[in-house]
Amino acid sequence: MTEPPQPPTQPPTPSGYGHLPGPPQQSYGYPQQGDNPYAAAPAHPQQPGYPPQPPTVPAYPAHGLQPPAPGTPGMPPKKKTTLLIAACVAAALVLGGAGYLALGTGDEDPKEPVAQESGDAKPSGSPSVDKGDGSGPGGNQQTDLNAGRKQGEDKVLWLKTTKVDGPGAGVATHGQWVVGDTVAKTVGKTIKGYSVADGKEKWTITFPADICGVTKRTTDDGKTVVMYEDGPSETANCNQIRMVDLKAGKEGWSKEVPKESAFDMFIDPSLAMTGDTVTVNRLTRATAFRISTGDKLFASPSEGCVPGAYAAGNGKLIGVATCNDTDMTVEVQDADPLTGKKTWTYRLPKGWKVGRVYGVDPIVLHLTNAATKENSIVVLGPDGKQRTTLSGEGTFSTECSVSHDDSLQGCATAVVDAGTLYLPTKAGLGKANEIVAFDLSTGKAKWRVPAGEGRTLEPLKAANGQLIAYRKAETNQGGEVVSIPADGSTPTALLRHPSGPSAPIESSFYSPDVEYSDGRFFISTTRLLAQDKDEKLLMVFGK
Repeated sequence: MTEPPQPPTQPPTPSGYGHLPGPPQQSYGYPQQGDNPYAAAPAHPQQPGYPPQPPTVPAYPAHGLQPPAPGTPGMPPKKKTTLLIAACVAAALVLGGAGYLALGTGDEDPKEPVAQESGDAKPSGSPSVDKGDGSGPGGNQQTDLNAGRKQGEDKVLWLKTTKVDGPGAGVATHGQWVVGDTVAKTVGKTIKGYSVADGKEKWTITFPADICGVTKRTTDDGKTVVMYEDGPSETANCNQIRMVDLKAGKEGWSKEVPKESAFDMFIDPSLAMTGDTVTVNRLTRATAFRISTGDKLFASPSEGCVPGAYAAGNGKLIGVATCNDTDMTVEVQDADPLTGKKTWTYRLPKGWKVGRVYGVDPIVLHLTNAATKENSIVVLGPDGKQRTTLSGEGTFSTECSVSHDDSLQGCATAVVDAGTLYLPTKAGLGKANEIVAFDLSTGKAKWRVPAGEGRTLEPLKAANGQLIAYRKAETNQGGEVVSIPADGSTPTALLRHPSGPSAPIESSFYSPDVEYSDGRFFISTTRLLAQDKDEKLLMVFGK
């Protein structure tokens, strides 16, 4: 097994460096349409390559992510990253076939009608769901989403649908936030807030043009920053930002992000937030603002190693910079969130880029090399020195879905806590996968939990030493939210979703945003077909 060359002053690379089949690649496959119209998925044109760049601008950003297609800032097609860790393994791990045991039962009345659904903004007293027979929502067909609920299954609390008419590529529904008793969701140029308990609309905020960039993070008091376009045309720039109070349903300051150089282009825009700082990342530059006031804090320097993107969280800000040297090498920087000043740097070997940042505290990086078609996951210490490199058997799918988040931290299924990285393995059609926990101090796998026959497990978040995961729904079986103990022993079911009429809907959300919060599970689509027909937008499960 060959080791990649080391940059000057870098510590030796630990053994087990992953040799993986290439950098993240675009994937254009979408779920097939079934009998349920909510299962429809949009089609996107294939992404073009990078536009021609001036000689002084690197041909590719340090973070190694491709820009979106013209006219859809921040909204390229779905992307998946497949990681193959350990050079000697060329195929997916054969799972043991053991499924979950003792997932728990409940004592709810399975006949209780609790679902609420509507084709407009406000739920009605007599909801209807499109059965796929052509009558559509609002007709005479009535469906109780909890019909036939089995012993031990929990409930669909409500389903929100919407009907919009838009361009052929569809309409983006980038963001989903759960803040207190409100869940907020974007559609095109609007953000709507709904009651988490019953789905009733609480407020609406309308932007001057389409929303083109969001971050899942909020401040402690429920504020976030949203990017939107500077006009309605297909060539509009994604360079406007606005602060939004998601708890109150009110908009705050708005401003245009200034160009930091003559070649500063708002391609591949994204946001990163920590504390009172938000950074606006794009192809070759980044600008930071104070969330509370909108005041500009700092911008990428024009010389040396220039950060085009930051990852953020837990009071940390990690910059990924392209250096103006012969090899256009990449440097990772620990930056002060208020000034942008570097405290340490980590220089990557020639040809390597940062594909994703899985964690910032501790720092876990997915590195890629397009020329050698290698990938690796490395862990840095608080001083910026390389601690470990992950090594383990299996084909790992990190589901880097850029349909709604093309930021450095856009891999929804890679979860990091104080000492562990949780990654799902990739399984073929109809095959089971598993979640593997990697010890960040040793780089080795410490446990593996199988999803069960034909099922898929996806990490959601780590809390109190345990991992919360989503066992995805199938067309004939509802999903589950489970808690996996710190030692990887038998999972415990927190929610078991019904397997009746709701299962085909739950299983067919397009590249969904998912979240488990305060005993409820939220799942929403990230793009609508927008053909003036009712489509599912947001579904909520609970006790």
